[in-house]
Amino acid sequence: MTIRDVEGLVAVVTGGSSGIGLATARLLQSRGARVAVLDRQPPVDSTALLYVAADVTDDDSVRAAIATVVDRLGGLDILVNNAGIGAAGTVEDNDIEEWQRVFDVNLLGLVRVTRAALPHLRRSSSAAIVNTCSVVATAGLPSRALYSATKGAVLSLTLAMAADHVREGIRVNAVNPGTADTPWVERLLSAAADPLAERAALEARQPLGRLVSADEVASAIVFLASPQSGATTGTSLAVDGGMAGLRLRPSPS
Repeated sequence: MTIRDVEGLVAVVTGGSSGIGLATARLLQSRGARVAVLDRQPPVDSTALLYVAADVTDDDSVRAAIATVVDRLGGLDILVNNAGIGAAGTVEDNDIEEWQRVFDVNLLGLVRVTRAALPHLRRSSSAAIVNTCSVVATAGLPSRALYSATKGAVLSLTLAMAADHVREGIRVNAVNPGTADTPWVERLLSAAADPLAERAALEARQPLGRLVSADEVASAIVFLASPQSGATTGTSLAVDGGMAGLRLRPSPS
């Protein structure tokens, strides 16, 4: 049976042209939502999705994009704040300009889009915001200081937003993916001295023994966005192969 739990709702997915964002946009559409992708580049093979060019670091660009979506699709019910960039290194490895750049995308980008969307979400009877966070918000991983700082801020902001807007009928939740098999991770692997060994190490770090798929994260996002999750707000859902919560003993030799 085809699930149509978001039938007729209007959804915006930032960073929706690839990876987790594109998987989420496609899944929302398959379940009956009218979906707009906000990104700097269009999806390469999803012409059925409404694409609106937007740069989450530019407030005017964001406000114009949200206005275009509302004008074209007639409103806004679901916002998926997925746009983000990565960063590697310890606290001393990235200069201050890089810290500012990553925070500008990962945290302030979320703020800009949400501020533009809130007036429209308040008019929806099924309003939901889902923020793409990360396992690094709850687990310390090596050489991810800057990225972890931004995602820790996203997790805290998710809780604050949920408290601020619950009485307006707007639910706010987050997903915390583990290392996912996405184009961004593929770029990291390709830059490694031994990509195959690095991939094996990333897979072994997750108790399931493999990377998380973009579709698995998308399923969690759509679950939280759906009206069927109407009693769920202020929650972060781990999709990390058990990485944050499980402590396995080494396998017997």
